[in-house]
Amino acid sequence: MATLRHMTLGHLKALLEVHDTESAQNYISTQLALTRDIRVSLLKDQFRQGPIVLNEMRFMILKQGWVEPTLNLVEHHFEAGDLIFLGQNGILEYLTSSPDVKAIGFSLSDDLLHLAVGNQLPKAFDGHLRDFHFHLADDELQRLDQLHSLLYTHTREDGGSPQVTLHLISALLWQVDFLWSRHESEKQQAQNREQRLLADFLRLVNLHAPQEHNLPFYASQLCLSPRYMSAIVKKVSGRVAKEWIDDALAARIKVELRHTDKSVRLISEEMNFPSPSFFTKFFRRMTGLTPNVYRYGSD
Repeated sequence: MATLRHMTLGHLKALLEVHDTESAQNYISTQLALTRDIRVSLLKDQFRQGPIVLNEMRFMILKQGWVEPTLNLVEHHFEAGDLIFLGQNGILEYLTSSPDVKAIGFSLSDDLLHLAVGNQLPKAFDGHLRDFHFHLADDELQRLDQLHSLLYTHTREDGGSPQVTLHLISALLWQVDFLWSRHESEKQQAQNREQRLLADFLRLVNLHAPQEHNLPFYASQLCLSPRYMSAIVKKVSGRVAKEWIDDALAARIKVELRHTDKSVRLISEEMNFPSPSFFTKFFRRMTGLTPNVYRYGSD
């Protein structure tokens, strides 16, 4: 039975020593890897052979181009400005990428992680997340790039202080953790806003569906464009906005047919249909029955 291949930093170091050039901007040991210019062309053949377990945690910041990998067997599309994290023993498979990819990378062993930050692990790296990703603002990317560059430069110096290395690693990790926490908070706030928007939309539908059948009315009431409102309703509820309106309208028609003696023509007029025939077509589409069959059991 086939098993997943593993790649350690030692394997990565050996691979790059064989195939990479002296001009490559890499620092790789068995505990720490830093690259100022990830060579996707050198790695893609390794990862195209199937999923690989990466023994150490790592993250990449995409500065140019796009990549489409699978992280823990889930396909993703990432653009320039995205930070992508894969935790210890995460599963990576390369799918495709643009030819102009530029990215910086960082990886370290679990032992070095604990040595750098001590007993107080940043929440983003405490092991509860298998992977995460978020988009960096320009100033956020620049700050991380500067920290990464400083750490890279220091590790390449002969006689560089190990304590400075550890503190720079710690600073980089805590900065990523800070940005991850902030983006998670913003995402939660956005989700809360979207939930409130859905609740407001459904309240309006329940009030106005018998007379207002189209999206622009509800969008205008919420001070949104129909396209944006529809996207949020679909995202949060899993259903398109028009389905909610049509369901509420059909439910109201059923009440009128079963519990009043109003004619089909009068109900269609009160429900703002252009004609009884449009009313009948709508009701048949929603229920599979004509209004009279629903009301009396036969035409």
